[in-house]
Amino acid sequence: MSAAGVTTPKISSAEAWRRRAPLLPALLFTIVVTQIPFLLTIWYSLRNWNLLRPDSNQFVGFQNYINIFSNPTFRGAAFNSVLITLACVLVAMFLGIIFALLLDRSFRGRSIVRTLLITPFLIMPAASAMLWSISMLNPSFGLVNWVISLVGIPPVDWTSQYPVLSIVIALVWQWTPFMMLLVLAGLQAQPKDVLEAAQIDGASWWKTFFFVTLPQLRRYIELGVLLGAIYVVNTFDQIYLMTAGGPGTASANLPFYIYQRAFLGFDIGQSAAMGVVTVIATIIVAIFALRLIFRSFESRD
Repeated sequence: MSAAGVTTPKISSAEAWRRRAPLLPALLFTIVVTQIPFLLTIWYSLRNWNLLRPDSNQFVGFQNYINIFSNPTFRGAAFNSVLITLACVLVAMFLGIIFALLLDRSFRGRSIVRTLLITPFLIMPAASAMLWSISMLNPSFGLVNWVISLVGIPPVDWTSQYPVLSIVIALVWQWTPFMMLLVLAGLQAQPKDVLEAAQIDGASWWKTFFFVTLPQLRRYIELGVLLGAIYVVNTFDQIYLMTAGGPGTASANLPFYIYQRAFLGFDIGQSAAMGVVTVIATIIVAIFALRLIFRSFESRD
């Protein structure tokens, strides 16, 4: 019985399965391409297997997990993953809010400016990495060094001297349009009568933004941070093409270090253990963030 006093008809089991049947192929495909490989990865992570030593394939339990957590290179890669992800997401969200506020105003040529600002997000990550490493940050003919030379600053080899900063700059440039679109959608969805009431009450622009607009944008900001973090933590193209994880392993994150252990070191056991740890950590962060977002939506409803 519903709240209006209308009885909701019960659906039979056969009818329920008939409605779910169109979704079964997608479910089976997801299981085959995600869950089965993950289970195999867990199995490989419990074995000491290096392709350079075929006779080393033996079950070692959780020894690989103990070894990677005691490995300073793995800890450094984990720190770089957190540093790159937080720096990229926070800076991109800050710039995205600024650009969204500017585009929320009416001015001549707004559609052209909006298209130009969205363009970096449409560029492939590999092309973006090559653009920044060659055209922008190259120590000999890069645009950034040409600009700073105008004020007498000597050229800088950005990708060698500041590898993490170079990667963060390239990622922020690519992810700022995504954050801008989410925040712009939130700005255009906020009720206009609330803004008009704030203006009638004599609230300044800053007070209206911090006490009215910003709380309305909370769910959009949280969603942008969550999606951005999930994608940026798996960054590989920019690191491989711009710094190759160097100098040394100074700019290597977890995906790149896993690639090195698997395809350069041929250590299947340890690389599989690193992959399992990375996936579990990403799932934990995503679950925590999703709960915060769902609570935000429930509190608004």
